[in-house]
Amino acid sequence: MFKTVLCSVGFLVLMTGCDVRKKDKQASIATAPVEVKDPTSIQLIDSVYDFGKVTEGEIVEYSYRFKNTGDKPLVVSEVHASCGCTVPEKPEEPVKPGEIGFIKVKFNSDHRPGEAHKTITVNSNAKPAFPELLLKGEVIGKQPEQAQ
Repeated sequence: MFKTVLCSVGFLVLMTGCDVRKKDKQASIATAPVEVKDPTSIQLIDSVYDFGKVTEGEIVEYSYRFKNTGDKPLVVSEVHASCGCTVPEKPEEPVKPGEIGFIKVKFNSDHRPGEAHKTITVNSNAKPAFPELLLKGEVIGKQPEQAQ
């Protein structure tokens, strides 16, 4: 009986504890709506970046582009990624009306073999809210060194 219960608990932990992609999605929906002061509008030029296939350990860098289509400066207050392996960087200065801004992202593929699906959440004074950005691709695991 004890073995059956222990095996069942172990199976449940394994099935729910290792689903990184599910946690990524849950983390991205946890943002609450915030009242926007001095709203402006944006047009995304890039919202999805598919980096294709990379070898485990490579660093993927990309800059998502957007344009401030409103009549007030766009202020990006925060950027968050769904995983610690992805580090986003926001513009330090407000993006003036008519100008193009960038959200820079670095993804470290070390110890991340398999499909990658990372989301970047941007908090700003854009109304409607800044859409979620997506970084995706495949990380090819390192091959063990051949015996000589």
